[in-house]
Amino acid sequence: MKRRLLWTLLTLGPCAYAQWLNYPAPGTPRTRDGKPNLSAKAPRASNGKPDLSGVWHVEPTSRAEMKRLFGDDVDKLDIPGMEIDTISKYAVNVLLDFKPEQAPLRPETAAMLKNAKGYVGGCLPIGIPITFLVSEPDEIVQAPTQILMLFESDGTHRQIHLDGRPLPKDPEPSWLGYSVGKWEGDTLVVETTGFNDRTVLDIIGHPHSESLRVVERYHRRDFGHMDVEVTFDDPKVYTKPFSIKFTQRLFADSDILETICNENERDLAHIGRN
Repeated sequence: MKRRLLWTLLTLGPCAYAQWLNYPAPGTPRTRDGKPNLSAKAPRASNGKPDLSGVWHVEPTSRAEMKRLFGDDVDKLDIPGMEIDTISKYAVNVLLDFKPEQAPLRPETAAMLKNAKGYVGGCLPIGIPITFLVSEPDEIVQAPTQILMLFESDGTHRQIHLDGRPLPKDPEPSWLGYSVGKWEGDTLVVETTGFNDRTVLDIIGHPHSESLRVVERYHRRDFGHMDVEVTFDDPKVYTKPFSIKFTQRLFADSDILETICNENERDLAHIGRN
C-alpha cells in the first residue's frame, strides 16, 4: 500500500498557484495588519442563510501523523505542491477510523481490495470524496436556489439544487452524481445519488457501486473554517453506513486554477509498471 500511495501522489499532480494570489477580496473582515480575519463571524447571504461561498482547502493532516499512519517513507517522493502534509489522511483511507477487523467491508469487497490498484491517475474524474481531500482547493459559488462547486483537482464542477426538487428516480449514472440540498438551521445538508461505479472513495481504492448514497453536512462555523461530515451508504459494498469528518479552511484573497489534464498527460504510459 505504501508504494501505491507514493505513486498516486505523483500521478495526482502538483498544485499550481492561483491566478489572483493575494488580491484583496471585497467584504473580507481584516485584522489591524490587513490580514483576513478567519475567526470573524461567518457571512450571511441575502436570503439570511449562511454564505458558504469562497475558495476552500481541506485542513491537512500533519506530516508526523501521516508517517505514524502510513510509514516513515510516506514523504519520500514529495513534490512541490503535493507534499504529504497538504492532504487529509482520509484521502488515503476513508476507513481509517475503524480497526481493520471492524471495517464495514463485505467479504467480497475485502477480497477485491487485496488486488485493487486504487486510484491510478489518468485524466478521468477522481470523484467524491477524494476531490475534497487532496492538495488542490475547491471553490463554492452560492446562489439562493443553487450551489456550484468548482474543483481545481480535475477541472470538474458540481451542481447542488436548493429549489426543493426531489432526487431523480432512475438517473443516468454519472461521475459526481445528482445532488439536492436543504438547510437545517445553519447547516447545509446535501444528498447525492446516481453515481457510476468508476471512481473509488480513496487512494487505497475502496470501491462503491451505483447504489451509493452520500449525505454531506456543511457548517461554516466562522469566516475561515467550515466543518464537513460525509456519510456513505452503499449496502452492495459495505455492511453499514459510515462517516468521515474534516474541516475546510478558507483560502482568503485567492482563486482556483483551470485544470486541463489531457494537455500534458503522461501518467497512463507508466501505470502498471510499479
